[in-house]
Amino acid sequence: MKYAYTILYVEDVEKTISFYENAFGFQKKFISPESDYGELVSGETTIAFASNSLGNSNFEGGFKKLSINEKPNGIEMAFTSENIEEDFNKAINVGAVKYESIKEKPWGQKVGYLRDINGFLIEICTPIKN
Repeated sequence: MKYAYTILYVEDVEKTISFYENAFGFQKKFISPESDYGELVSGETTIAFASNSLGNSNFEGGFKKLSINEKPNGIEMAFTSENIEEDFNKAINVGAVKYESIKEKPWGQKVGYLRDINGFLIEICTPIKN
């Protein structure tokens, strides 16, 4: 078995793909003709986005939509950076919201937290040095 995708449900797939391209430098891999599903080139595991309406059609029991106006869900995506301050501020400049400032952890790693335009929690961190 192999971990292949993380799919995040959003209001606007194209707007979200564009945000991730501009904020973090990922490239668009695919957007469906209906613009209700899209993927980013993000390494071995694909980050994907699906519209809330597609989610509603997939799940008979529904699902909890994320809101930027509520506390984030207890899950985050983490992106490593060699230029954490620059990358953190770049994301804010294109629409991310600072959630926690960059701090140095006792093991020497720097970590800061943002929320994307949909409210998803994103960790920007330096690689852990062995």
